[in-house]
Amino acid sequence: MNYTETPERLALREAVARLAAKYGHEYYLGKARTGGRTSELWAEAGDLGYLGVAVPETYGGGGAGIGDLAAVCEEFCAAGTPMLLMVVSPAICATVIARYGTDEQKSRWLPGFATGAVRMSFAITEPDAGSNSHRLTTTARRDGGDWVLTGRKVYISGVDEADAVLVVGRTADARTGRLKPALFVVPTGTPGLEYRAIPMDLVSADQQFELVLDDVRLPGDALVGSEDAALAQLFAGLNPERILGAAFSTGIARYALDKAVGYANERSVFGAPIGTHQGLAHPLAEVKIELELARLMTQKAAALYDAGDDGAAGEAANMAKYAGAEVAVRAVDQAVQVHGGNGLASEYGLGTMLAAVRVGRIAPVSREMILNFVAQHSLGLPKSY
Repeated sequence: MNYTETPERLALREAVARLAAKYGHEYYLGKARTGGRTSELWAEAGDLGYLGVAVPETYGGGGAGIGDLAAVCEEFCAAGTPMLLMVVSPAICATVIARYGTDEQKSRWLPGFATGAVRMSFAITEPDAGSNSHRLTTTARRDGGDWVLTGRKVYISGVDEADAVLVVGRTADARTGRLKPALFVVPTGTPGLEYRAIPMDLVSADQQFELVLDDVRLPGDALVGSEDAALAQLFAGLNPERILGAAFSTGIARYALDKAVGYANERSVFGAPIGTHQGLAHPLAEVKIELELARLMTQKAAALYDAGDDGAAGEAANMAKYAGAEVAVRAVDQAVQVHGGNGLASEYGLGTMLAAVRVGRIAPVSREMILNFVAQHSLGLPKSY
């Protein structure tokens, strides 16, 4: 494995960073505080091809891999413009459709993913299932040539901006009657699909929603891929989700660390910059080390995924997501501490991130479930749940 990014990816990073800097954290916070959307930034990023770097060239995308899309996501977050829908729409939904969708589904959706014109949410989480995807109660039944979906989903990102939702439901096996997972594309205007915002104590431009599917009737071609292979298809989307989640967190960690280092060099107390004091310098150095380790694991996970090694990518993606979330929490906390009272002042752009970085520890999978995964699959310990 080459631990140095290609000149093409480095150039991509530089270009995305320039675009994100043109908007900056004040633009993002302005949208978040007023309930607005980052539509202008999303549209320009789409026009420039940054959102579609991992979409196959056949459908107008860049034909690159998840590693390049993760680099785009990281640079947006490092500039203080974290767009959560990036983790969902181009990473999960576009990847699943590109890998498993029918030719008709690819032709319908992928060109829009390539330009950013299409946004798609992903709905798996349910009120009573939690991390146990085997307890999902959203069901799909056949009715002639149609599918009829019934169920409820919670904490679904960006539904108000989405053209469709990729819904994880369950169908009954015709032979055994046992329920098995299946994926369906549900356009947001479909009768029977209702959604409402969940009030959150997060300052974010991406809202969370509850979905209710009340006998939502879909055509037969709404099913993505094979009805019998949905579990594999599901994990084909969840590994990119974890990789992009890791990139999201490491980007925020970079933003916070840059703010802390800048302040530590500029703020002078007792006749010298506060960065001369090891009580501040050493924690920042530790954050830097942990950040680079998390970035390296993210690149490894992306490289394994892009090489087609889904099994190894799953382990690495979980580790990367864990490491990224942990360093993001520590970076923001330390950045606030370095700033003292200014760390909670709106003008310094850090206080709102204290709650935001906690999301990485919770979603799309909690740190505890990642530790369960590593204990069982990496260490060979007995299953604990």
